[in-house]
Amino acid sequence: MADVTLTKEQQDTLGEIANISMGSSATSLSALLNNLKVDITTPKIELIRKSEALDDYHNVCVLVHINYVKGLSGSNVLILKENDVKIIADLMMGGPGVAGPDDIGEIQLSAVSEAMNQMMGSAASSMSQLLNRIVDISPPKTDNIDVESVKIFERLFESPEVDFVKITFNLKIGTIIDSVMVQLYPISFALDMVHLFDKKDA
Repeated sequence: MADVTLTKEQQDTLGEIANISMGSSATSLSALLNNLKVDITTPKIELIRKSEALDDYHNVCVLVHINYVKGLSGSNVLILKENDVKIIADLMMGGPGVAGPDDIGEIQLSAVSEAMNQMMGSAASSMSQLLNRIVDISPPKTDNIDVESVKIFERLFESPEVDFVKITFNLKIGTIIDSVMVQLYPISFALDMVHLFDKKDA
């Protein structure tokens, strides 16, 4: 359990930002997947400790680390299930969307990294409009890790913070994937976004 709290209004603001930015991300992902219908919806907001971030995952997951280089100062991580990454990579390579038995390799990581780059680039563009400032990201860094390797995960964040905002989305791709995707922000970064969002309406 995190040491800090968010007000209902702050959570609602983060939910609104997440909904809008991930809506445009879904459109970008659909374009990469032969225009299969993609829905990334219903963000659920929780406060957690960094050490709890992988508690919902088993065996292996894929982490996508995004750094903001303009407009916002900080970073966030997307967590995807191993099976979902295999299916997305297969679709991107012209396959039918099958998760094979093999471990995730460089080809799959490269494909999903490109997908996340397109998605989060679209999300950054949406945030630029929301916050009335240019928001830009560096190319995402993608890793697949054993969920026991929490130390690897923790090293992704330069911030010493232990309190994080966890946003869980429903992820649906055609009739092939019905799953979840998680986005994690350090609490200070989340509060900065809320402040900027509120300030533009002041």
